[in-house]
Amino acid sequence: MPIKQISVFLENKPGTLQELCKVLADSNINMRALSLAETKDFGIARIIVDSVIEAADVLKNADFIFKTTPVVAAYVPDYAGGLNAVLETFSQHDINVEYMYAFLGEDEKPATMLFRVGDNTEAAEGVLRKAGIEIITQEDITNM
Repeated sequence: MPIKQISVFLENKPGTLQELCKVLADSNINMRALSLAETKDFGIARIIVDSVIEAADVLKNADFIFKTTPVVAAYVPDYAGGLNAVLETFSQHDINVEYMYAFLGEDEKPATMLFRVGDNTEAAEGVLRKAGIEIITQEDITNM
């Protein structure tokens, strides 16, 4: 089951990212991962949180513009070429990676990589499982 990522649109000016973090912190919502992309006028904060439904409600009430999208999360094997092995699996099955980012999670576990693969989320999870790569679920994120 894919993880839900929340993409929040932010004006590119001082304090807007902090405002997003404060709104989530004040509601006791824990961000597990964050990626920030920017242009001259606005940015997109892509976040993974422990409670997607609650976070969406909080963001809506605080007048943030956002959307949720499914992403694939998998532990990347911790050896030279580990990420390449994951990407090779996608390539062999004609799955395109639109963007990706990583975060460290639980003790003793390798880095978790988040992949946006368009409409191929379920197929991507299936090929990774077949290749023996461990998938992370929303429940895993909640319980971290």
